[in-house]
Amino acid sequence: MSLTELAASSRVTVFPLERLTVAYTTHSGDRRGLGDIGLVTIVDEESEGDELWRLARDLGGRAQGGDQARWILTQASRARVVNTGTDLPHAKWTAYIRRRFVLDALYANHEVLMTGRIVLPRLE
Repeated sequence: MSLTELAASSRVTVFPLERLTVAYTTHSGDRRGLGDIGLVTIVDEESEGDELWRLARDLGGRAQGGDQARWILTQASRARVVNTGTDLPHAKWTAYIRRRFVLDALYANHEVLMTGRIVLPRLE
């Protein structure tokens, strides 16, 4: 698997999902700043993000990649909307992306889902 490193400052929502700590933020694929890429990542030094895809399969009952990606984005969007975690409005972060999935249609305002792990400032 290839590794893509992204670094930015943006709103990050950190929330629990099963035994994982997950972070959700958005990224723009171009200069328009639309946030068309959803980054759903694990806050863990060892993770590569595969745990999210396994949860989508096992808990979400999703067998196909597109269905799994939409399940992952739904969990992230839900956590942000209902405020189930910690909201970091201007967090500086570095994400190590292992998987990039292009959706067949716009979903939760995203065209692409990226998963992997993220390094965040210390959560107080």
